[in-house]
Amino acid sequence: MDQEELQLETKIETIGSYRAQWGEGPIWHDGALLYVDIENGMVIRLDPETGEEATCDLKDKVGRVGTVVPRKSGGFLVAGDNGFFSISDSGEIKQMGDPEPNKVDNRFNDGKCSPDGHFFAGTISLVKKEGDATLYKLSKEGKVSEAYGPVTNSNGIAWNAVGDTMFYIDTPTKKVLAFDYKDGRLGDKKAVIDTSKYEASPDGMAIDEKDNLWVAFCHGACVINYCTKTGKELRKIDLPCLETTACAFGGEDLATLYVTTGIHKSEVEADAGLIFKVTGLGVKGQKSNTYLG
Repeated sequence: MDQEELQLETKIETIGSYRAQWGEGPIWHDGALLYVDIENGMVIRLDPETGEEATCDLKDKVGRVGTVVPRKSGGFLVAGDNGFFSISDSGEIKQMGDPEPNKVDNRFNDGKCSPDGHFFAGTISLVKKEGDATLYKLSKEGKVSEAYGPVTNSNGIAWNAVGDTMFYIDTPTKKVLAFDYKDGRLGDKKAVIDTSKYEASPDGMAIDEKDNLWVAFCHGACVINYCTKTGKELRKIDLPCLETTACAFGGEDLATLYVTTGIHKSEVEADAGLIFKVTGLGVKGQKSNTYLG
């Protein structure tokens, strides 16, 4: 099957009614899509089958929310303006650590859990001070430590199926790095994908069953599929929304790609801030990881 045939089979539609100012951090968990609206400090749970949406407003206690992950013991974790927080099923909020209390121009951005249950999330310099941000690890034992840095805009993160490689994006570099990974520690790294041919910014990403990455391009209105072995661009999915921010595989068979979006500062777009559902891609994603602490 060639690329043209694959494109002809692909279907793109919006789902849900919640319109995020800046949607990010999608993750498929327990039959639904979890994601965040960063600027409004909101966590949203969307059931694509019923269209039912539930929201959790954390703005007053957490501030902006960069990412969300499920917790095995119940509830979920977020990383926001002031570090890591746990949110219980009953709504109790507990801070688990703030590694940058004195950096008022930084906030947490994207993050995901590793296959062995740690939560990795990084910060972003909102005034774009080069090298003023860091990728952190909240271990399953509850300890916060630096994992990698310095960086400027910590973004997409994913692990391969075997769990011995972590892929990572510091957006301004326009590269995807691959780190050796073992027992919660990052080892040697190398650049495996170069996105500099595009003016847009590589943002959040998902990984499929073949260990290939699907990278959302902020300001680029697209998600691009890359081979992690060769760095080659395999496929490009164009979307009618400039601020395409992140993506995740989900659905019963993990064959649907869900894409979060944001609202552009000046362009008026009918679907901005909504979730896109992409089917007919001919590939499945990997199961998401959960925080084991």
